[in-house]
Amino acid sequence: MTAAQPEPVPSGQEVLSLRRGGPTVQRVVLGTRLRRLRESLDISRDAAASAIRASDAKLCRMELGRVGFKTRDVADLLTLYGVHDPDERQEFLDSARRANEPGWWRAYGDAYPSWFEQHLGLEEAASLIRTYEVQFVPGLLQTPEYAEAVVRLGPRVADPDAVERRVALRMSRQELLTRPDAPRLWVVVDEAALRRPLGGTEVMRAQLERLIEAAALPNVTLQVLPFHVGGHAAAGGPVTVLRFPVPDLPDIVYLEQLSSALYLDKPEEVDHYLAVMDRLSMVASPAAESVAFLERVLKEM
Repeated sequence: MTAAQPEPVPSGQEVLSLRRGGPTVQRVVLGTRLRRLRESLDISRDAAASAIRASDAKLCRMELGRVGFKTRDVADLLTLYGVHDPDERQEFLDSARRANEPGWWRAYGDAYPSWFEQHLGLEEAASLIRTYEVQFVPGLLQTPEYAEAVVRLGPRVADPDAVERRVALRMSRQELLTRPDAPRLWVVVDEAALRRPLGGTEVMRAQLERLIEAAALPNVTLQVLPFHVGGHAAAGGPVTVLRFPVPDLPDIVYLEQLSSALYLDKPEEVDHYLAVMDRLSMVASPAAESVAFLERVLKEM
Protein backbone atom coordinates (compact mmCIF):
# COMPACT_ATOMS: atom_id res chain seq x y z
CA MET A 1 0.00 0.00 0.00
CA THR A 2 1.44 3.38 -0.98
CA ALA A 3 1.25 6.36 1.33
CA ALA A 4 -1.53 8.79 0.51
CA GLN A 5 -0.42 12.09 -0.96
CA PRO A 6 -0.96 15.04 1.41
CA GLU A 7 -3.77 17.37 0.42
CA PRO A 8 -3.07 21.08 -0.28
CA VAL A 9 -2.81 23.24 2.83
CA PRO A 10 -5.88 25.50 3.08
CA SER A 11 -5.32 29.20 2.50
CA GLY A 12 -5.76 31.74 5.28
CA GLN A 13 -9.27 32.58 4.05
CA GLU A 14 -10.20 28.91 3.92
CA VAL A 15 -8.93 28.31 7.46
CA LEU A 16 -10.90 31.35 8.65
CA SER A 17 -14.04 30.01 7.00
CA LEU A 18 -13.55 26.60 8.57
CA ARG A 19 -13.18 28.02 12.05
CA ARG A 20 -15.99 30.50 11.59
CA GLY A 21 -18.35 27.72 10.62
CA GLY A 22 -17.60 25.86 13.81
CA PRO A 23 -18.06 22.12 14.24
CA THR A 24 -20.57 21.70 11.40
CA VAL A 25 -18.14 22.71 8.69
CA GLN A 26 -15.22 20.99 10.39
CA ARG A 27 -17.15 17.70 10.37
CA VAL A 28 -18.15 18.00 6.72
CA VAL A 29 -14.64 18.89 5.53
CA LEU A 30 -12.91 16.28 7.68
CA GLY A 31 -15.36 13.61 6.55
CA THR A 32 -14.81 14.56 2.93
CA ARG A 33 -11.03 14.41 3.25
CA LEU A 34 -11.15 11.00 4.91
CA ARG A 35 -13.50 9.69 2.24
CA ARG A 36 -11.20 10.91 -0.53
CA LEU A 37 -8.22 9.24 1.12
CA ARG A 38 -10.12 5.96 1.35
CA GLU A 39 -11.32 6.10 -2.24
CA SER A 40 -7.87 7.05 -3.57
CA LEU A 41 -6.56 3.78 -2.11
CA ASP A 42 -9.53 1.74 -3.30
CA ILE A 43 -10.39 0.69 0.25
CA SER A 44 -13.99 -0.37 0.71
CA ARG A 45 -16.19 1.34 3.27
CA ASP A 46 -16.72 -2.03 4.97
CA ALA A 47 -12.96 -2.49 5.42
CA ALA A 48 -12.53 1.01 6.80
CA ALA A 49 -15.46 0.58 9.17
CA SER A 50 -14.01 -2.70 10.41
CA ALA A 51 -10.68 -0.96 11.16
CA ILE A 52 -12.41 1.37 13.63
CA ARG A 53 -14.77 -1.26 15.02
CA ALA A 54 -17.80 0.47 13.55
CA SER A 55 -20.65 -0.29 11.21
CA ASP A 56 -20.77 0.69 7.58
CA ALA A 57 -23.61 3.08 8.45
CA LYS A 58 -21.52 4.87 11.07
CA LEU A 59 -18.59 5.32 8.70
CA CYS A 60 -20.99 6.67 6.10
CA ARG A 61 -22.28 9.26 8.61
CA MET A 62 -18.70 10.19 9.50
CA GLU A 63 -17.76 10.73 5.87
CA LEU A 64 -20.86 12.88 5.39
CA GLY A 65 -19.94 14.95 8.45
CA ARG A 66 -23.17 14.15 10.28
CA VAL A 67 -21.61 12.87 13.51
CA GLY A 68 -18.70 13.81 15.74
CA PHE A 69 -15.28 12.15 15.46
CA LYS A 70 -13.44 10.12 18.08
CA THR A 71 -9.72 10.86 18.03
CA ARG A 72 -8.91 7.14 18.12
CA ASP A 73 -11.11 6.47 15.11
CA VAL A 74 -9.44 9.19 13.06
CA ALA A 75 -5.97 7.98 14.08
CA ASP A 76 -6.81 4.40 13.10
CA LEU A 77 -8.19 5.49 9.73
CA LEU A 78 -5.07 7.56 9.04
CA THR A 79 -2.92 4.51 9.79
CA LEU A 80 -5.05 2.38 7.47
CA TYR A 81 -4.75 5.02 4.74
CA GLY A 82 -0.97 5.23 5.06
CA VAL A 83 -0.80 8.71 6.57
CA HIS A 84 2.26 8.45 8.86
CA ASP A 85 3.78 11.93 8.75
CA PRO A 86 3.44 13.32 12.32
CA ASP A 87 2.58 16.86 11.21
CA GLU A 88 -0.05 15.70 8.76
CA ARG A 89 -1.60 13.33 11.28
CA GLN A 90 -1.68 16.11 13.87
CA GLU A 91 -3.48 18.42 11.42
CA PHE A 92 -6.20 15.78 10.96
CA LEU A 93 -6.46 15.20 14.72
CA ASP A 94 -6.69 18.93 15.40
CA SER A 95 -9.51 19.13 12.86
CA ALA A 96 -11.29 16.26 14.66
CA ARG A 97 -10.96 18.14 17.95
CA ARG A 98 -12.44 21.32 16.45
CA ALA A 99 -15.25 19.25 14.93
CA ASN A 100 -16.35 18.30 18.44
CA GLU A 101 -16.30 21.82 19.88
CA PRO A 102 -19.70 23.49 20.38
CA GLY A 103 -20.68 26.33 18.04
CA TRP A 104 -21.94 29.64 19.41
CA TRP A 105 -25.51 28.54 18.67
CA ARG A 106 -25.30 25.79 21.29
CA ALA A 107 -26.16 28.51 23.82
CA TYR A 108 -29.58 28.50 22.12
CA GLY A 109 -29.83 24.71 22.04
CA ASP A 110 -33.37 24.80 23.38
CA ALA A 111 -34.47 27.24 20.68
CA TYR A 112 -34.07 25.14 17.54
CA PRO A 113 -34.75 21.56 16.39
CA SER A 114 -31.79 19.22 15.95
CA TRP A 115 -32.11 19.19 12.16
CA PHE A 116 -31.56 22.96 12.03
CA GLU A 117 -28.13 22.89 13.69
CA GLN A 118 -26.34 21.90 10.50
CA HIS A 119 -27.85 24.88 8.70
CA LEU A 120 -26.61 27.25 11.41
CA GLY A 121 -23.04 26.06 10.95
CA LEU A 122 -23.20 26.11 7.15
CA GLU A 123 -24.73 29.57 7.13
CA GLU A 124 -21.98 30.82 9.42
CA ALA A 125 -19.25 29.62 7.03
CA ALA A 126 -20.86 30.50 3.69
CA SER A 127 -19.40 33.07 1.34
CA LEU A 128 -22.63 33.26 -0.68
CA ILE A 129 -26.18 32.61 0.46
CA ARG A 130 -28.88 32.54 -2.21
CA THR A 131 -32.43 32.17 -0.99
CA TYR A 132 -35.96 32.29 -2.34
CA GLU A 133 -38.88 32.80 0.04
CA VAL A 134 -42.54 32.61 -0.87
CA GLN A 135 -44.37 32.90 2.47
CA PHE A 136 -42.12 34.89 4.81
CA VAL A 137 -39.37 37.48 4.71
CA PRO A 138 -36.05 35.55 4.96
CA GLY A 139 -34.93 35.03 8.55
CA LEU A 140 -31.65 36.90 8.01
CA LEU A 141 -33.63 40.07 7.20
CA GLN A 142 -36.47 39.86 9.72
CA THR A 143 -37.10 42.47 12.41
CA PRO A 144 -37.54 41.16 15.99
CA GLU A 145 -41.27 41.90 15.93
CA TYR A 146 -41.80 40.18 12.57
CA ALA A 147 -39.67 37.24 13.70
CA GLU A 148 -41.82 36.89 16.81
CA ALA A 149 -44.98 36.79 14.69
CA VAL A 150 -43.42 34.05 12.53
CA VAL A 151 -42.28 32.04 15.55
CA ARG A 152 -45.74 32.18 17.11
CA LEU A 153 -47.18 30.48 14.02
CA GLY A 154 -45.23 27.33 14.86
CA PRO A 155 -46.72 24.42 16.80
CA ARG A 156 -46.15 24.19 20.54
CA VAL A 157 -44.53 27.63 20.82
CA ALA A 158 -46.85 29.29 23.31
CA ASP A 159 -44.34 29.74 26.12
CA PRO A 160 -43.11 33.39 26.12
CA ASP A 161 -39.57 32.36 27.09
CA ALA A 162 -39.38 29.91 24.19
CA VAL A 163 -40.56 32.58 21.76
CA GLU A 164 -38.01 35.05 23.11
CA ARG A 165 -35.17 32.52 22.75
CA ARG A 166 -36.05 31.72 19.15
CA VAL A 167 -36.22 35.39 18.25
CA ALA A 168 -32.88 36.02 19.99
CA LEU A 169 -31.28 33.21 17.98
CA ARG A 170 -32.58 34.71 14.74
CA MET A 171 -31.20 38.13 15.63
CA SER A 172 -27.82 36.60 16.49
CA ARG A 173 -27.71 34.91 13.10
CA GLN A 174 -28.12 38.29 11.40
CA GLU A 175 -24.84 39.58 12.83
CA LEU A 176 -22.95 37.76 10.08
CA LEU A 177 -24.25 40.27 7.50
CA THR A 178 -22.33 43.20 8.97
CA ARG A 179 -19.05 41.61 10.04
CA PRO A 180 -15.85 42.45 8.10
CA ASP A 181 -15.88 39.14 6.22
CA ALA A 182 -19.64 39.13 5.66
CA PRO A 183 -21.04 36.70 3.08
CA ARG A 184 -22.96 37.89 0.07
CA LEU A 185 -26.71 37.48 0.53
CA TRP A 186 -28.81 37.24 -2.63
CA VAL A 187 -32.52 37.17 -1.85
CA VAL A 188 -35.54 36.70 -4.09
CA VAL A 189 -38.72 37.24 -2.09
CA ASP A 190 -42.19 36.60 -3.44
CA GLU A 191 -44.65 39.49 -3.42
CA ALA A 192 -46.99 37.30 -1.34
CA ALA A 193 -44.59 37.51 1.62
CA LEU A 194 -44.62 41.31 1.38
CA ARG A 195 -48.39 41.63 1.11
CA ARG A 196 -49.26 39.23 3.92
CA PRO A 197 -49.99 41.39 7.04
CA LEU A 198 -48.06 39.25 9.48
CA GLY A 199 -48.05 40.79 12.96
CA GLY A 200 -50.20 43.75 11.96
CA THR A 201 -49.68 46.93 9.98
CA GLU A 202 -47.01 48.52 12.15
CA VAL A 203 -44.95 45.35 12.24
CA MET A 204 -45.13 45.08 8.46
CA ARG A 205 -44.21 48.73 7.98
CA ALA A 206 -41.11 48.27 10.11
CA GLN A 207 -40.27 45.08 8.23
CA LEU A 208 -40.51 46.75 4.84
CA GLU A 209 -38.31 49.59 6.08
CA ARG A 210 -35.80 47.01 7.28
CA LEU A 211 -35.74 45.39 3.82
CA ILE A 212 -35.09 48.76 2.16
CA GLU A 213 -32.21 49.39 4.59
CA ALA A 214 -30.78 45.92 4.01
CA ALA A 215 -30.92 46.36 0.23
CA ALA A 216 -28.49 49.27 0.61
CA LEU A 217 -25.81 47.03 2.13
CA PRO A 218 -23.00 46.33 -0.36
CA ASN A 219 -23.19 42.57 0.23
CA VAL A 220 -26.98 42.25 -0.09
CA THR A 221 -28.94 41.86 -3.33
CA LEU A 222 -32.71 41.94 -2.89
CA GLN A 223 -35.16 41.13 -5.67
CA VAL A 224 -38.95 40.96 -5.55
CA LEU A 225 -40.83 38.34 -7.55
CA PRO A 226 -44.10 40.14 -8.40
CA PHE A 227 -47.46 38.50 -8.87
CA HIS A 228 -47.62 39.35 -12.57
CA VAL A 229 -44.80 36.89 -13.29
CA GLY A 230 -47.31 34.08 -12.81
CA GLY A 231 -45.91 30.55 -12.53
CA HIS A 232 -42.20 30.16 -11.99
CA ALA A 233 -39.42 27.59 -11.60
CA ALA A 234 -39.46 27.36 -7.79
CA ALA A 235 -43.15 26.65 -7.37
CA GLY A 236 -43.49 24.53 -4.24
CA GLY A 237 -41.52 26.16 -1.46
CA PRO A 238 -38.50 28.08 -0.21
CA VAL A 239 -34.99 27.24 -1.40
CA THR A 240 -31.58 28.19 -0.02
CA VAL A 241 -28.25 27.47 -1.72
CA LEU A 242 -25.04 27.96 0.26
CA ARG A 243 -21.57 28.34 -1.29
CA PHE A 244 -18.26 28.24 0.58
CA PRO A 245 -14.68 29.48 0.02
CA VAL A 246 -13.36 26.00 0.82
CA PRO A 247 -12.67 23.50 -2.01
CA ASP A 248 -13.57 20.51 0.18
CA LEU A 249 -17.04 21.88 0.87
CA PRO A 250 -19.39 21.72 -2.14
CA ASP A 251 -22.45 23.90 -2.65
CA ILE A 252 -25.30 22.72 -0.44
CA VAL A 253 -29.03 23.11 -1.03
CA TYR A 254 -31.17 23.55 2.07
CA LEU A 255 -34.88 22.73 1.84
CA GLU A 256 -36.81 23.38 5.03
CA GLN A 257 -40.05 21.55 5.73
CA LEU A 258 -42.53 21.72 8.61
CA SER A 259 -40.73 19.30 10.89
CA SER A 260 -37.47 18.47 9.11
CA ALA A 261 -35.08 19.65 6.43
CA LEU A 262 -33.18 18.25 3.47
CA TYR A 263 -29.51 18.98 2.77
CA LEU A 264 -28.58 18.19 -0.81
CA ASP A 265 -24.98 18.15 -2.06
CA LYS A 266 -24.95 15.79 -5.04
CA PRO A 267 -23.76 17.77 -8.08
CA GLU A 268 -26.79 16.93 -10.20
CA GLU A 269 -29.19 18.03 -7.45
CA VAL A 270 -27.28 21.23 -6.69
CA ASP A 271 -27.05 22.10 -10.40
CA HIS A 272 -30.82 21.72 -10.72
CA TYR A 273 -31.50 24.16 -7.88
CA LEU A 274 -28.84 26.59 -9.07
CA ALA A 275 -30.61 26.66 -12.43
CA VAL A 276 -33.89 27.31 -10.62
CA MET A 277 -32.35 30.20 -8.70
CA ASP A 278 -30.85 31.63 -11.89
CA ARG A 279 -34.24 31.56 -13.62
CA LEU A 280 -35.90 33.19 -10.60
CA SER A 281 -33.38 36.01 -10.55
CA MET A 282 -33.95 36.59 -14.27
CA VAL A 283 -37.75 36.92 -14.01
CA ALA A 284 -37.77 38.81 -10.70
CA SER A 285 -37.59 42.61 -10.67
CA PRO A 286 -34.04 44.00 -10.72
CA ALA A 287 -32.66 45.24 -7.40
CA ALA A 288 -33.35 48.96 -8.02
CA GLU A 289 -36.92 48.28 -9.16
CA SER A 290 -37.44 45.99 -6.17
CA VAL A 291 -36.55 48.77 -3.73
CA ALA A 292 -38.97 51.08 -5.55
CA PHE A 293 -41.61 48.35 -5.24
CA LEU A 294 -41.03 48.10 -1.47
CA GLU A 295 -41.38 51.86 -1.16
CA ARG A 296 -44.69 51.76 -3.04
CA VAL A 297 -46.05 48.99 -0.84
CA LEU A 298 -44.97 50.99 2.22
CA LYS A 299 -46.86 54.06 1.02
CA GLU A 300 -49.99 51.99 0.40
CA MET A 301 -50.14 50.83 4.02
